[in-house]
Amino acid sequence: MLEHKVIIRRCNEYDPDLISKIVKEGMEELGVKPFGNILLKPNTVIAHPEIFPYAFTRKELLDGALDATKKTSENVKEISVGERCGITIPTRFCFKHAGYPEVIKKHKAKTYYFDEEKSVPVKLTKEGRLRDRVFIPKSVTQCDFLINLPKFKSHPWTRLTLSLKNFIGIQDDRHRLVDHNIHLEEKIADLQEVVQPKFIAIDGIIAGQKMMLTPEPFPLGAIIMGTNSCAVDTVCCHMVNVDPQDLKHLCLTSQRGFGPMNLDEIEVSGDYPLAEVQKKTKDFAFCMERIDDYFKDHKAISCTLGKFPEGRDYCWGGCPGALQEAMHIFKGFDPEVEDKMEKVRVVIGKVDKPLNLTKGEKVLFAGDCTSWEGEIQGRKVKIESNFKTKTEVNECKTKSNDMLKKNIGSFFKGLFLGKKPFIHAKGCTICVADHVHYLSFLGKIKNPNYDKRLVFGIAISYLRMIVSRFWNTIRS
Repeated sequence: MLEHKVIIRRCNEYDPDLISKIVKEGMEELGVKPFGNILLKPNTVIAHPEIFPYAFTRKELLDGALDATKKTSENVKEISVGERCGITIPTRFCFKHAGYPEVIKKHKAKTYYFDEEKSVPVKLTKEGRLRDRVFIPKSVTQCDFLINLPKFKSHPWTRLTLSLKNFIGIQDDRHRLVDHNIHLEEKIADLQEVVQPKFIAIDGIIAGQKMMLTPEPFPLGAIIMGTNSCAVDTVCCHMVNVDPQDLKHLCLTSQRGFGPMNLDEIEVSGDYPLAEVQKKTKDFAFCMERIDDYFKDHKAISCTLGKFPEGRDYCWGGCPGALQEAMHIFKGFDPEVEDKMEKVRVVIGKVDKPLNLTKGEKVLFAGDCTSWEGEIQGRKVKIESNFKTKTEVNECKTKSNDMLKKNIGSFFKGLFLGKKPFIHAKGCTICVADHVHYLSFLGKIKNPNYDKRLVFGIAISYLRMIVSRFWNTIRS
């Protein structure tokens, strides 16, 4: 018998009872018995049943997993659900629109919003690590049994987001963007040292293609289970005909001794043969294109890329991917946005050549690594880089990424744009929400951040988050 086993089970519908049965049988087959402080970590990077219906772990899978956990666990101290959704949006908002509160209440579990908790340092010691410490919510460090519940999705920055990538959600805003740039894949590998999941169940009932915030649905009809993240992610790669070597964070994590990435070292079981899955997913779509290629035929956006820091040929983990996600959000709210948008040039990296702008074309200089000097509409412009290497970034002295502060900052940059033909967006990385603000101002298109389906609910959740965070600070 091989040391690692991954189970692929058929599941074509979001039926909590069926999911509970499948997960319970998976736990029993893998010899898993949850105990102590049990924390379930779903993927709710963003959630809304109308606007972002395929981006998150569905409530039915959480429901079934909680039920199975209660039926198989022993010596339980606490069962909880914890997560930090996408940058700046309060996790409370995403949990509400994912339908989690009712499910959590049904199972008498506790909720941990990681953006409302105190973060504590965890020392890292593995060879090849990016940093010597990372900051993690206290509840994560205190859990005895972590159950990882990712969503099966492709990803424009890392090709796939599965068990390993889901760990980005265990950090709060202040620390999440540290190294979320050319070092993203190394950051993901670092996070694995904090805590290892003792059970994994991936929501592949309806998988997501192309984007990670606005994915296109793919009826994969599967729940994938295991006890080792590297083994599970390796099998998932094969499920969609991807060479595991193409996932850099998987390679790095495996090299540090966290698990295998060779299918010959993994026992694959279940009622859904891998060959059958591969045949079904032969047209599963990804989006791993550089933005200068991705937007080359776009009616409004064009991109000029220069040299990236530290000898990298591209920044897969930073601003380029955020730009792609931002434009897909615009399309989700208005499919005709490309025809309505005024021309915008996006410049990233060290550029030493003229931009050759068309008449009226405005420019977004995105990110700390960007520099350029020349003329735009008859005025001299000098953009200077203030990029900091990983050794120059102190993870103990991070800037606030508070939603209100970031939104006010980008709003006033756009508000005072006037006749100025460019915006220099500083930061590393410029997050998706900021890209939406800047493109809205420069392209003169409606800003989805202020859509009535989002703005009031997010504002209320933000206020509740601030109060809760203050209360937790006092108690600690």
